[in-house]
This record gives sequence, C-alpha cells and structure tokens, in this order.
Amino acid sequence: MRIPLSKPFINEDVRRRVAEVLDSGYLTEGPVTQEFEQTCAGFIGCRHALAVCNCTVGLEMALRVLEVGPGDEVVVPDYTYPATASVVNIVGATVVLVDVDRATTLIDMDALEAAITPQTKVVMPVSLLGAPLDYDRLNALKETYGFFIVEDAACAMGTEFGGKKAGNLADISAFSFYPRKFITTGEGGLVTTPNDAWAEWMDSYKHFGMGRQTTREDTVFDIVGTNYKMSNILAAVGQAQMLMIDELLFRRREQAAHYVERLAGHPRIIIPAIPEQGLHSYQAFCILIEERDRVMREMRAAGVEVQIGSYALHRHSAFRPHAGCRHSGSLEDSDYVFEHALTLPLYHELTEEQQDQVIEMLCRLT
Repeated sequence: MRIPLSKPFINEDVRRRVAEVLDSGYLTEGPVTQEFEQTCAGFIGCRHALAVCNCTVGLEMALRVLEVGPGDEVVVPDYTYPATASVVNIVGATVVLVDVDRATTLIDMDALEAAITPQTKVVMPVSLLGAPLDYDRLNALKETYGFFIVEDAACAMGTEFGGKKAGNLADISAFSFYPRKFITTGEGGLVTTPNDAWAEWMDSYKHFGMGRQTTREDTVFDIVGTNYKMSNILAAVGQAQMLMIDELLFRRREQAAHYVERLAGHPRIIIPAIPEQGLHSYQAFCILIEERDRVMREMRAAGVEVQIGSYALHRHSAFRPHAGCRHSGSLEDSDYVFEHALTLPLYHELTEEQQDQVIEMLCRLT
C-alpha cells in the first residue's frame, strides 16, 4: 500500500491545452496567460488578477507597490512558510513575528493588535492550508490602526469568508500554483487587488517596468522593473484546471468532510476550528496530535505519506531577532502547532477506501 500526500490533477484537457501552446510557438506570456488571468478574476470576483511566476514574487510586488521599505514594519504570523516573512526583508522592511491561535492555527488577532506600532504599515495574515481568515476582526483592526492588509493566500483559491472569496477581501492578495496546490501550473502565482493604480504599477513592474505600448517601436519603460511573468505553457495548465474548479473544490470538501466525520470524536485528535462565516478550500487537511513525529514515522513506514504542517519561523536562524526581525510575545502557540500538526493525504483521486485506511492507521497509532 502506498498513499501519497498529494497529486496534481492532470487530465486530457491539460495535455491538449499545453500541446496547443507548444504547437503555436508562442511559449512566453501571451493570450493564454491573459485568458487564465480573466478566468481567475471571474471566479474570485476581483477587479484585477495578475499572473506571476510564483506567489513569493507576488507578495514582494504587493509590498513594493505599497512603498514598504526601510523604517516600516510588517506583521506576520510566526507559523507559516518562510517566504511570507522573507519578502519583508527583501524590500528592506522589518518583519514582526506574532503568535498564532492554537484553536485555528491562524494569526492570533490579540497578538497582532499587541504588536502594532506607529511603524506598522502592513499586516500580512496567512490563510494557511486554505483556512479562512476572520475578516470581521481584521477589518476592525485595520480601521482602528490604518494599516494595509496583504493576504498570503498561497493555499486559498476557493476559500471564502462572509460569502466573499479570498482574493477579494484584502487590499492585495497573492496565490500560489505550486504542485501541492489543487490548482497548479507547476510553478506560478497570482496577485489580486481592487485598486486600479496598484494593478497598473504591478503589471508594469513584472514586465521590466514597461509602460503601455501599441508596437515594439513605441515601447517605453516608466519604472525600474523585473521579469515576473507567467508563460503561456504554465497558464494553459492552470486554465484547464480553473475551468473545472467548482468540481475540484466540491471533491476536496467532500473528502475533508469524511475526515471530519471519522476523526471529530477522537479524544486525542484536534481538528483546527474554522470561523463561523468561513468556508475552507482544503488545499490540505491538517490535524493536531500528540507524539506527531512518532506517528508520522510509522505511517510513512507503512506507505502512507504524511507531513508536518508548516514552520515556526522564530526557531530558524534567518528569523531570530536582528535588525530586520522582531518577535512580539511568547510565540508559544506557534511552537505547539509546529510540534503537533500533521497533514493527511488529500487529492482528487483519493478514494474513500484509501481515506479509511489512513484514518484507521492514524487512530491505531494515536
């Protein structure tokens, strides 16, 4: 028996669309990428959607368009992938790490509020593994303190809060299309915003600072930019998947509901809570258990691929206190979640029988 953690969904439509791009000879960013952007924007309900080469550069662009730099602080949950915090240092600002809520594994709103200073320019919450953020509380804090919200929505395509989709809740959001995401382009990302001026600047920045043009001869470069484009090849993969995203989301939520139904009553397994108005997209299904490392080793040895959730950044040398990094509070719940989070197999072709094998093994070992 071998049950993988995840598998990208690649059907014949994906193969056909990629072959069409290859046959066309137009491999770089072009009409297929633009079609993909429009499809994403339509699904999310946002005004602007810009495809980029990965989520990390999308977050970087978001900070740059908001003119975040030296002297500014950006508040980030300690329990996240390093990219969330790294981009803050890349633009020259100070990252402020705050604790997460043990019940949800998401940014702790009280810890966030305690970390705010006059230098706080941006709060960068993470919709971890597709979990919805509490925008009622976030927006109330934003109104009080006047910061921007840049959502690290890497895992959150299809996630909702209050009937609105991630990507249409923050000032700027960035998504990932890495292979573990259920909508994947291999590598790739998407940046969304309702702000016309920000969208225009970011679109220019990802095209070497290029301004609007009608012919190659009249091209002008208005700002210093770089190359963060997504190719037609990668966009073709994503477009085929986005056209069936409702089916893919329904399947994942169905599988997640089966895990919840079978595990919710287990006395030694904790399933993270979801805000009342939230709808999870389940990029991954994560639980909290005691003796996580032992359980993980034994399940892997039996052929079931399981994994940790994410990282407690303050444990790593790159994010220990220094000129570009400040810790706020104890970060003890981030430690707890890091040591107890276990991610279970979840992918489109995973059968209920395979899920039951995972569940039975997990319950036996805990």
